[in-house]
Amino acid sequence: MNTTPAELRYAATHEWLRLEADGTVTLGITDHAQEALGDIVYLELPAVGAKLAAGQVAGVVESVKAASDYHAPVSGTVIQTNEGLTDAPEGINTHPYQSWFYRMQPDNPAEIEQLLDAAGYRQQCGE
Repeated sequence: MNTTPAELRYAATHEWLRLEADGTVTLGITDHAQEALGDIVYLELPAVGAKLAAGQVAGVVESVKAASDYHAPVSGTVIQTNEGLTDAPEGINTHPYQSWFYRMQPDNPAEIEQLLDAAGYRQQCGE
């Protein structure tokens, strides 16, 4: 299993979030999530310009054994999606913390602080 990067924040629903220097956030799913899903074969991304509320379904990840929703850990507007990942979603299994799904402009940066840190997320996962 990959280490859980300390510089990221984590949602209880197994999404990770990285706060960028310009105040935007980059998001994806955790190593724990990709491991539970198995071989990922399809990724549905949110639309650029979509306004998402914290906890709202942002898209779907499908693997050979299951389809699972993923959620926006914070509220905001989608400003970019990683279209290359839709052509090669297996990259999520290989590099979950480099395989970002989308970037957003958060509405309320204080929501980021409410997410789990790496130690809290590992504890939630029983690691």
